[in-house]
Amino acid sequence: LIFIKKMDDDTSSCTRIIDYVPVDVSQPMPLIDNMRSRREGGRLLNLDRMLLHSPEVARGWNELFGALRSDIKLSLNPKFRELAICSIAVLNSAEYEFFQHEKPWRIAGATQEQILAIRKINCHDFDVECFDGIENLVIDLTIQMTNDIKPKQEVLRALKCHMCDKDLVELIAVISGYNMVSRFLVALDITAEGES
Repeated sequence: LIFIKKMDDDTSSCTRIIDYVPVDVSQPMPLIDNMRSRREGGRLLNLDRMLLHSPEVARGWNELFGALRSDIKLSLNPKFRELAICSIAVLNSAEYEFFQHEKPWRIAGATQEQILAIRKINCHDFDVECFDGIENLVIDLTIQMTNDIKPKQEVLRALKCHMCDKDLVELIAVISGYNMVSRFLVALDITAEGES
């Protein structure tokens, strides 16, 4: 650990270990076309550009998260999905994830008060009053799955009173998947488009 600490000190001026693939990457074309079709304006995100170092991983990632974000394929309320994702972003210090999901959460019905409140999810003065009962259960489940992995049965039972099995499975899949996303983003120091 002393050696690793010394290496970290020596490389503290480096921004990231692996650079993004170029913006104008064109191969493998079917995969890149598919990724562009999911993005606003057809522009690859920095996340995409990092994933493209491994087309196999990028392909599976695109398929999984395309399904988890689909309002057509999923019955889960998009407000709950985006609330969970933004909560994970704050809990795991994944600013890029919050940056990408604040707008969809707002479109799904989040208020400015909720967006500001969720930024304090780790703080003792987190304002639960900004959220209704079901939203607070979604937050509880997200915190438990993010911090402890295994959620409390009473939270799952309470959510089951408000959601069908399909919605609850989808919510758990979103929380699980976006914890993976945040860890990938943080480990590879992926930043918002336009930042270095």
